[in-house]
Amino acid sequence: MSARTIVVTGGGTGIGRAVAARFAAEGDTVVVTGRRRSKLDEAVAELGPKATAVDFDAADPAAVAAALDRLPGTVDVLVNAAGGNTNVGVPAPEPGDLAGVAAAWRANFDANVLTAVLVTTALLPRMPSGGRIVTIGSIGARRGGGDYGAAKAAIEAWTASVAADIGPRGLTANVVSPGLTVGTEFFRGRLTDERRERLVNETMTKREGTTQDVAAAVHYLASPAAGHVTGQILHVNGGAYLGR
Repeated sequence: MSARTIVVTGGGTGIGRAVAARFAAEGDTVVVTGRRRSKLDEAVAELGPKATAVDFDAADPAAVAAALDRLPGTVDVLVNAAGGNTNVGVPAPEPGDLAGVAAAWRANFDANVLTAVLVTTALLPRMPSGGRIVTIGSIGARRGGGDYGAAKAAIEAWTASVAADIGPRGLTANVVSPGLTVGTEFFRGRLTDERRERLVNETMTKREGTTQDVAAAVHYLASPAAGHVTGQILHVNGGAYLGR
């Protein structure tokens, strides 16, 4: 397969960085995006000479529009990996604090849904036939998770709509939905040993997932071999949730 141009949002850390590394190892040109320039520079140094970084806030429409001149004119694969649970480490709103509840819900929606919607909408005109869109979901979309789980459930519904819209152009859109995955900032050091053990025991493989596991699933959905796979959710959770 000839080299392609890949854009990975949230590519400075965690799953996004592992995804970028997988494509870079195949010889593709990779552009990682995110808000933290220092993390992006670290990723580029690791990924090698065919990698570049563009820093912007993907939840800000003006910032996305302003970044377009710095993004590739042709995008073969877009991986929406920006996001995460914005509630981690943040005190829950007090009972009756409706403004606090609204702020928490909007934060997770912006971080996980709006980032994907804005960047995808902006880059779709640059995607040729055979292009691939892969967005990172979560087991939380199917097993609860409050405003974070609801945001990831919205990603699934949105992806189905996108897939229907772009299918006639020869493009696909899918979701990769991880369970417990080590090597990410998701828990930010707050995952207790007891909870880790419980989550591992819920799997059939009896191990934690890795960012490389998720990157492998993304790489498959982005490949020519997956040209007739679209509008789907590929669960990568060791059997903790069965997507059937």
